[in-house]
Amino acid sequence: VELKLAKTLVPRLALHCAGYVAAAMKVTSSGPQTLQMAQGEPVTLDCTYTSSQADIGELDIEWSVVSPDTTKKDQMIISYTGGRKYTHGDPDLMKGVDFTATDPSQGDASLSIASLTASHDGTYQCKVKKAPGVDSRKISLIVMVRPSVPKCWVDGVGAVGEAASLRCRSDQGSAPLLYSWRRESGGSIPPDAIQNSLTGELLISNHSVSHSGVYSCDVSNAVGKESCRLNLQAVKPPNRAGVITGTVVGCLLLIMIILIIMWLLIFRCNWNRHEKEFSNDIREDVPAPESRPTSRISSFRSGVAYSQVGQTQNEHPPSTNTSYSTAKYDSRFGYAV
Repeated sequence: VELKLAKTLVPRLALHCAGYVAAAMKVTSSGPQTLQMAQGEPVTLDCTYTSSQADIGELDIEWSVVSPDTTKKDQMIISYTGGRKYTHGDPDLMKGVDFTATDPSQGDASLSIASLTASHDGTYQCKVKKAPGVDSRKISLIVMVRPSVPKCWVDGVGAVGEAASLRCRSDQGSAPLLYSWRRESGGSIPPDAIQNSLTGELLISNHSVSHSGVYSCDVSNAVGKESCRLNLQAVKPPNRAGVITGTVVGCLLLIMIILIIMWLLIFRCNWNRHEKEFSNDIREDVPAPESRPTSRISSFRSGVAYSQVGQTQNEHPPSTNTSYSTAKYDSRFGYAV
């Protein structure tokens, strides 16, 4: 009977002791287990704990980044054991990473990151051990980028009677980015306007003077919000009949100018051709130059000269010296006389 009683009580006592030991060391932080923080901001990952007199072992605190691949080991970043602090992992990742408390052995093992970057995104685990007690806590840290200041503009000229599309876009920011339009002056947004919160478009199908005013667009995500403004005006469309008439008149004037230029070119070509034919006709009608006429005066002079020469020969005997008379050019007859 005593043997049977011992066999029954020993397992129950062991289970009770195990439950007491497991409950001895406990992480008491109750904050959110998922944090969405903006890039560049500081953050504190809470990990407070309590222990009991049953935990008599050496205190050991570990912070590690949980690997998304279950086949790989978690990456330890900082630890506290034997009263000393140790850092592990990538030095660039560890810049600004430290225990929040000066002495983590006093029940606060929280972790502080001075300035968040995209590399700090991940799941962190705080593990506190003091034999035989042990407990842990996981926190998912999501590092996001704030939306940049958006740009606001209107597609088109905002003519009355036509569609007016107000657009808003932010070039930076972690998804999802949500856009929202509001009217700051002139009343509320037209009831028939269609607003798209994902693309940032506000479509007014039939624009009118009553729709003009100052509009504001807000873009936001989980970590930030920015806005821009624009002044929507109502422009009266131009007179279409006048535009059509002006276009037709302009085309006709252009055609007339082209025809005048063509006519001048043709007239010039014909004029040059007639001038050439007329000059050729003149050349054909000019008579051939006449032979030089025998002048009576020249004949008379020749006769007088001949008679004088004859008389001289009769009066004077022939001389052995031969003399020559120089011929003179007479411009009236065109030859020497």
